[in-house]
Amino acid sequence: MTHPTIPIMGDGLPPALREMLGSDFEILEWDESPQSTALARAVGLITYGHPRVDGPLMDRVPHLKIISNHGVGVDHIDVAAAKQRGIPVGNTPGCLDASTADMTMALMLATARNVVVGDHFARSPEFTHYDPSQLIGYEVSGSTLGIIGLGRIGKQVARRAQAFEMKVLYHNRKRDEQAERELGVTYAPFDDLLRQADFVSLNCPLTPATTNLIGQRELGLMKTTAILLNIARGPVVDHDALFTALNSRRIAAAGLDVTAPEPLPRNHPLLGLSNVVITPHLGSASNRTRHRMMQMTVDNLHAALKGDPLPWGV
Repeated sequence: MTHPTIPIMGDGLPPALREMLGSDFEILEWDESPQSTALARAVGLITYGHPRVDGPLMDRVPHLKIISNHGVGVDHIDVAAAKQRGIPVGNTPGCLDASTADMTMALMLATARNVVVGDHFARSPEFTHYDPSQLIGYEVSGSTLGIIGLGRIGKQVARRAQAFEMKVLYHNRKRDEQAERELGVTYAPFDDLLRQADFVSLNCPLTPATTNLIGQRELGLMKTTAILLNIARGPVVDHDALFTALNSRRIAAAGLDVTAPEPLPRNHPLLGLSNVVITPHLGSASNRTRHRMMQMTVDNLHAALKGDPLPWGV
């Protein structure tokens, strides 16, 4: 016996996710035009790649039963508007903590040890002999790491920092004494963390309180040898202030996995600096993590369309 296909909308879904959805679902291409028949027919939305989903869009999907987000962050979804309309929102918490923490460490090492600049130099015609005085970077081992946002990802970063014998400071809205006991981390007031850390890692969610959390004042508190790492969301950092700080060497370097906007305009001044490493939002981009994210996205979708509670609801 065949089942009728259930129409869902997806934003640029990759082949692997389409295969997971299988033949039970009819995938409608994401179309927000006034004449969209997809919006009128869809019963579910899969948000892949952060399309904006607000109340007016939800109102144009009269049969909507689920918004299933491929990822943890839901700042692109108006969750309050969805709740008002009785539409559950699912995400994929927990599965990407390790891979995102790995990426944090990758950016830390790349910026501190001139990995990207060194790679370009090693490939260039200028590299004709080894000179021990070239591209002297900053020691990671034994340095002080300041983590802003000691949630699931932040704790994974702290665990990795232990292997580098780093002193780890953290700042949260609320002190986490259990983490202090288990991970050997030390709570620090926000400004004190910025003043003391050799590396400042942003691992916090994007909220109104964290938007432009790092601006001119905060960058001015950091050491001139400090390195800023943003693995959270682009708007957590004021990019104009960051460019000024990097260009003037007010701080040593930055590693950015996220930007605002994303991607940056091709003429953005940050792209011309050698002391910033920018990656295209690769925090969760590992094979096992992405497979698990897809499966959780599909599981949330199945649950909602059967009328069951979401296994991973926001």
